[in-house]
Amino acid sequence: MREHRLQQISQRRVYHRVFMRALRALAVLFPLVLACGGQDVRQAPAIPPPDDRLASDILLVVAHPDDETAITGYLARAIFDEHRKLAVVYGTRGDAGGNAYGQEQAASLGAVRETEVRRALASFGVMNVWILGAPDTPGQDVLRSLETWRHGERLAEVVRLIRLTRPKVVMTWLPAYVAGENHDDHQAAAVIATEAFDLAGDPTAFPEQISPPRNRNDISNLTEGLHPWQAQKLYFFSDASHVDFMAGKGPVYPVDTLSPARGEPYYKLAAEEAAFHLTQFDTGKAAKEALDKGDFTEFKDPVRLILGKSHVKGNATGDVFEGVVSAAIPFHGVRGYQPVARTGMSIELGGPWEFYRDFVRAHNLDSLVDLLAPEVAVPAGQSLWIPILIHNDTDQPEDVDLETTLPGSWSNSQETIRYAVAPHATYPVQMRVKTPSAKSSDSREQQWKNLRWEARNKGQAIGRVDLRAILTSGGLPQ
Repeated sequence: MREHRLQQISQRRVYHRVFMRALRALAVLFPLVLACGGQDVRQAPAIPPPDDRLASDILLVVAHPDDETAITGYLARAIFDEHRKLAVVYGTRGDAGGNAYGQEQAASLGAVRETEVRRALASFGVMNVWILGAPDTPGQDVLRSLETWRHGERLAEVVRLIRLTRPKVVMTWLPAYVAGENHDDHQAAAVIATEAFDLAGDPTAFPEQISPPRNRNDISNLTEGLHPWQAQKLYFFSDASHVDFMAGKGPVYPVDTLSPARGEPYYKLAAEEAAFHLTQFDTGKAAKEALDKGDFTEFKDPVRLILGKSHVKGNATGDVFEGVVSAAIPFHGVRGYQPVARTGMSIELGGPWEFYRDFVRAHNLDSLVDLLAPEVAVPAGQSLWIPILIHNDTDQPEDVDLETTLPGSWSNSQETIRYAVAPHATYPVQMRVKTPSAKSSDSREQQWKNLRWEARNKGQAIGRVDLRAILTSGGLPQ
């Protein structure tokens, strides 16, 4: 027994010595293990923030070099006195117009006008300028310009530039058919700017733009590494020949006050910027003459804006930056297109008028829903094409008689035409109206006239459309 017990004690002593040796070994190895582990955990590189050289307070989206002159009186105030950063996007190079300064035309004129606009904006300290290269498309039908511009491609580009410049405010032409210059490229720029305003904050819209690159330090990255961006306010301006419909819809900025920073009235600053556009008859040439003569009458109209939509607090007629916050705001979606239920037989204006009826509602532009009645301006002696839609929302084919009523010496080929409309179908009609010639038109013809089309089915009136029109002395928009 005694011998067995001595053997157990001896074994315990051996185990104890082994255990203590193991502890001492661990005490030596543990710091080494920690050190080795620390060397394996490397710090990941920091993600760079968005490029602040391109950040803007205002992004202006327009169609042609010199379009910015429509609101330069306000931009001078924002840039020089409020120290706002401006970036500008032009849809075209303006290469389809005439040249008030030299012989250059077409592509060469576009190159000249690009130089003019970059110098003009540089005089205001604006360097972030993009020209998308869409074709200059003279006319008045927005759908025509959206087609020639390749609508989807231009929309992707403007969404990209909103995400790149991260503006608080977007400004553009009014998306509406107005009597005035009413260039269809102006309208196309407005439509695309509005769509981009609503899409840039949506991560499912052009997602390749916001997907991080695989390795930003390597070449051949395809995804772009931008971030969704929701601008806070959208403003419109117009080249309409009348401004009554704009009253109370947005802020108005007089231009006959002095800029505190520059010591000159805003209208003179606007003329100095416009004077760079010497190839343009109604901006550069007019501005140079105003500066030479000291007569700025043409530049003294106040800048009138329409608040399209706002995602921050403020009044429609308040300052552009009223309620604007410095931090990014959440994405705000829109209701999108909602079909209008129809029954029986009906007619309505088609083309751009139909498009805008749906567009303003789809994009939550509630202030534009009843902005103005359908109108058009057309040069004397030219033809005017009026699109009309005849709807048959019944289960039977129907004949519809369309009767035209025109003023004075306005004319069309037939006063009444019959159309066979299939069940649950729409018949698109293009009515051609000839305006009075320039020689036969007098001062009475320069007033608003009403054009009317009445539709009858089986002798019963089913609807009518009215369009007010006015003659102009000039040609169509160039």
